[in-house]
Amino acid sequence: MSHDHDHAPPSDQDGPLSYYQVMEIAVRELLIEKGILTADEVRATVEAMDARSPAQGARVVARAWTDPGFKSRLLADGSAACAELSIDMGPTHLVVVENSPQVHNVIVCTLCSCYPRYLLGLPPDWYKARAYRSRVVREPRAVLREFGTEIPENVELRVHDSTADMRYMVLPLRPAGTEGWDEARLAALVTRDCMIGVTAPKSPPNH
Repeated sequence: MSHDHDHAPPSDQDGPLSYYQVMEIAVRELLIEKGILTADEVRATVEAMDARSPAQGARVVARAWTDPGFKSRLLADGSAACAELSIDMGPTHLVVVENSPQVHNVIVCTLCSCYPRYLLGLPPDWYKARAYRSRVVREPRAVLREFGTEIPENVELRVHDSTADMRYMVLPLRPAGTEGWDEARLAALVTRDCMIGVTAPKSPPNH
């Protein structure tokens, strides 16, 4: 099971269990029965996953905005560059796509909800929804407009479809008016949705 899926216990789910939920339960119980994992180890891993937040990704973006060498390494090999900041991407291959005045990127997983959880935490409900997964491929400008993001017709819009072993993250354009800001201040401008590509970081007030 290489795709990401929710980890809520079955009692918290409405309706019948999905195929992947049944498989997760079966594999988990088998691993515990065989002594490969303990229930506490499974619980600790799930809690660690649930504790992840977009702050990790924001830290990566802020470093890329302030360090051209790191930015080059991030675009060449996202997982290796994250390791420089002590962020372990595990077996996931991270591809970072850069926004520019000519190109805007947005990510999706059309199959289910593959998502760079190590950097962005849990995916929002709308990312997992069938409507987003199908529409953003067919009419990305219309979908982004519903998020309040207007992409001009002269800007190329690229949609990147995540896979079982590859995750994408958007490196947004650095907002104007942030010259001289340190990484912590810059990171505060970077939201989860910016790194998915459905919104863009806002310039500071009075700019």
